[in-house]
Amino acid sequence: MYLAKTVAISAALVASLGLAHADETLDAVKGKGFVQCGVSQGLPGFSNPDDQGDWTGLDVEFCRAMAAAIFNDADAVKFTPLSAKVRFTALTSGEIDVLARNTTWTMSRDSDFGEFVGVNYYDGQGFMVPTSLGVASALELDGAAVCTNTGTTTELNVADFFRANSMDYTVVAFEKADEVVAAYDAGRCDVYTTDRSGLAAQRSKLAKPDDHIVLPEIISKEPLGPLVRHGDSQWGDIARWTLNCMINAEEAGITSANVAEMNTSDDPNIKRILGSDGDLGSKIGLDNTFCANVITSVGNYGESYDRNVGPDTPLKLERGVNALWSDGGLMYAAPQR
Repeated sequence: MYLAKTVAISAALVASLGLAHADETLDAVKGKGFVQCGVSQGLPGFSNPDDQGDWTGLDVEFCRAMAAAIFNDADAVKFTPLSAKVRFTALTSGEIDVLARNTTWTMSRDSDFGEFVGVNYYDGQGFMVPTSLGVASALELDGAAVCTNTGTTTELNVADFFRANSMDYTVVAFEKADEVVAAYDAGRCDVYTTDRSGLAAQRSKLAKPDDHIVLPEIISKEPLGPLVRHGDSQWGDIARWTLNCMINAEEAGITSANVAEMNTSDDPNIKRILGSDGDLGSKIGLDNTFCANVITSVGNYGESYDRNVGPDTPLKLERGVNALWSDGGLMYAAPQR
């Protein structure tokens, strides 16, 4: 009897400590009045500052969506530009609240550095070369000097690719993305390798973009997504359901232009997404209208994609695998119910 009572008290104590810790990040964010978001040092289409220091991009809009979910104010966010090398340290140390920096979800990263909350862009690693090099395939790159970023999965992937195809290569690595671009543009290496979306973005920074081509090979899976620190499940839920909200809204046909109209819908799924029915928001410490606030301020996933990286942007990226599952792509969010 005494043992059972002790176990029960211990369990209750652990539970209370867990609950006390669960809202730690949300309370801190509310206390300072903004979300601190880690982003790249400048990747067009994903996270890139203009001359006035205003940030735009797919990752940036996820951060703004989190601010809208929490504060009903998409501007309640500050951005910390981070190199690939230091991004995880910034997250685990508490310097940032969430990392949204074109980061590949891998098992080791998920266990070592933080909790990935989903995928906001499905990608794969590729190679870009000057047309003057005269190659049409990555299998023709034996002996090439390859430019890339330190602290990324690209270094490991390129090593695997060249070893598997019995080719030699030399790595020319830099910490900052702009250093990689500058080195490649100056001819210090033959090849630039990173995610194909990154190649499309960085190609626009070259002195003569049309003098470079992206080779057809895709040598890896690169599911890119935001992540939060381990140990705060509520904060993870907020990030996860912000992203799911944007994807579910696109699937349901809810846009930034028709939120008010959709709020009068009798469709139970739409009512749950927009918070006019049920208490889903309160389950993660937010207003039940958190998703409606996100869509009003930022838009659904498709709107964000088209605005930042889609066919009518300088990156000209078709939806492809990033289309909704119902349109033949991989974008599939858990239901809000």
